[in-house]
Amino acid sequence: MRITIGNNIKRLRTEKHITQEQLAEAMNVSCAAVSKWERSETYPEITVLQPLAFYFGVSLDELMGYDKEKVNEEIERLLDEFSECRRKDWEKAKELIKSIYKDYPNDYRVMYCYMWSLGVEDAEPDLDIALARKDEIAPICDRILEGCNDIQLCLGAWKMKAILLHAEGKTDEALRIHSEKFGDWYFSTGQMNEQLFKKDRPEFLYWAKRNMYELVSFAADKYVKSLFFDEGIAYEKMVSDVEKCADALYSRGCELSESYLVLQANKIFGRLHNDLIARRYRGGKDEDIIRIVDKYLSTVAKIDDMAKKDEALYDVCVKRFNTHDLTSYVVNSTLAWKNPNNLKMLENEEYRGVIEKYK
Repeated sequence: MRITIGNNIKRLRTEKHITQEQLAEAMNVSCAAVSKWERSETYPEITVLQPLAFYFGVSLDELMGYDKEKVNEEIERLLDEFSECRRKDWEKAKELIKSIYKDYPNDYRVMYCYMWSLGVEDAEPDLDIALARKDEIAPICDRILEGCNDIQLCLGAWKMKAILLHAEGKTDEALRIHSEKFGDWYFSTGQMNEQLFKKDRPEFLYWAKRNMYELVSFAADKYVKSLFFDEGIAYEKMVSDVEKCADALYSRGCELSESYLVLQANKIFGRLHNDLIARRYRGGKDEDIIRIVDKYLSTVAKIDDMAKKDEALYDVCVKRFNTHDLTSYVVNSTLAWKNPNNLKMLENEEYRGVIEKYK
């Protein structure tokens, strides 16, 4: 946060037609000191701040140039910029949040984003990085947990704390945090919302469907991972089995106009595409990636259309990403994805052509 006390002293002094000499005499400092304050070369000592505010008839916040509402608006704007930047250029986003944290080190939202920008992933965390960054991250976790009232930020801090414990070899303590702080599936937000309403209410139907869609997506994601990372299954069989399953779901879903089935196919194709691109565990082949991304984007377009008639589906698949055009969002995100392997695939004209087709 930029300190503007010097400008404020000069403005308040001028408005009240007070000379630098008069102000210096009233504050028992030299005229040169007042001049340096107003040029922002130095700041008044802390013992002078309250007398200065009283002298000018303003609050300390006004004297310091602190406007809580404006500061909050500025932080929100910067965090929105960070969120947008991280989708396009993660390295640039990390530098941005580092700068924001330097200016607003006491804002819990900023602390949280900065903490997670330090290289510890929330899934498959690099334990060496966690240990190397522990001395910086742990105090931020503690500050959030001690003073923040935002439940989501606190849960994220507990998650980070568990990762740090796991990195230290204290996995039992990490799992205990998960058990005590996060509960089980039946205590999820969606489940609580659904149970709030009687079953003959439209609100119940909405939440039942929304939970169904979210759980379907979640289960489909786990289905792909359970095969993709099983090295006991040959690569060709793994791709074939996953693709056939998704093909069958999509075909039947389109035939019945059943978004429940289409959404499963969408998540399966999307997860498989991402994992093939990553190539970390299995050697994803270009021809497989190109074929799967075509099917994935086809399901995205279908869901985009279905969501126009289904509020619960819309909120799960469209509103979540703050867009009215899910297809364009997914296409642009795929093109902007800075993962090195994705950048390499984008050099493939056939792959890029498939994506551009859905623009």
